[in-house]
Amino acid sequence: MSTIGAIICAAGQGKRMGLGHNKQFVELDGIPLLVHTLKRLTQTTMIETFVVVVGHGEVDKVTSLLSQYKLPSGIHVITGGDERQDSVYEGVKHMASLAETPDIVLVHDGARPFIDELDLDRVVNEAQREGAAIFAVPVTDTIKETDQHQHVSQTLDRTKLWAVQTPQAFRYSLLKEGHESAKERHIYMTDDAALVERLDKRVVIVEGSRYNIKLTTPEDLTYAQVLLRMKQEGNRE
Repeated sequence: MSTIGAIICAAGQGKRMGLGHNKQFVELDGIPLLVHTLKRLTQTTMIETFVVVVGHGEVDKVTSLLSQYKLPSGIHVITGGDERQDSVYEGVKHMASLAETPDIVLVHDGARPFIDELDLDRVVNEAQREGAAIFAVPVTDTIKETDQHQHVSQTLDRTKLWAVQTPQAFRYSLLKEGHESAKERHIYMTDDAALVERLDKRVVIVEGSRYNIKLTTPEDLTYAQVLLRMKQEGNRE
């Protein structure tokens, strides 16, 4: 039986949200966004180890939130790096220092509070089989590529395009190798799967849910409030 760990990325400053502080602390229904995400993840039985990577100077604040909202003990809170990739690598290194390093590691955005447990099962199972698996949804809009003058250079075939989500799941050894290789070469990519792709390793797509949104803009907050109330009403029925 594989052991499962999770790295939760919560070090971003949320510039597109226009808050002037880490968006992980913005409240949905009176509860910080990061707490919503952690509650969802810790309610599962499969994940044994949690490493939350936060911004500089935020370890004590997040640790206090864990206690205030009675989240399970044993969640590790550490300081991240300058970029998201640096922060995930800090989480990867921290996992190596634990008594037992997980076999499979999920990398998840702290700003995605609506992940479903059944979906977690699916992506973990694929990672166990293939080594790397990611959530994504088919692109529905037409996507055009432009040059530096914003002139359209080509229209991409959307039947081959996917919008990527988290969590992304990897064998720990593969994720570590991908980050270490990129670190040595000073290469930065937009997600962890791209680091594994650089190693010529196969990454499998698992179709995700369009409700698994990442809160990035003020409009996303409005939509998240609607989704939260829908879920609450559904649970009461």
